Amino acid sequence: MTSPKTSQTMKPATAAKKLGVYLEATPAEFQEGLITRDELHTLQTDPPQWLQDLRNNGPHPRPVVAARLAVSISGLARAGYTEPLTTAEIEELRAENPDWLQREREIQADVQAEAERVKEAKAAKAKARH
Repeated sequence: MTSPKTSQTMKPATAAKKLGVYLEATPAEFQEGLITRDELHTLQTDPPQWLQDLRNNGPHPRPVVAARLAVSISGLARAGYTEPLTTAEIEELRAENPDWLQREREIQADVQAEAERVKEAKAAKAKARH
């Protein structure tokens, strides 16, 4: 006897993370129920107005804030930014370009350059083995 196929579900926090939005800013019905993979796919491919607004205006979760500022999440924390920011607040920080932001961008650029160097070295080593 086979059971009917059930769709996998996820917690709202997981779905919000996959959508790149701040959970507490989502509608109550999103926060209170489980989200199926099909529902997540629909939200990703045909986002409702509330999701479009959140993505455009925020508040944004720290990973999104960090990416938009080209710094690490740790860099945000070192600068004292632990709460979500709106798009306007992110743009204001970009315009001000404070010392901490410049410093964290340099650190992030160095980390990315080192990661690329390591990746290239591994690729060269793998190629040499073959």
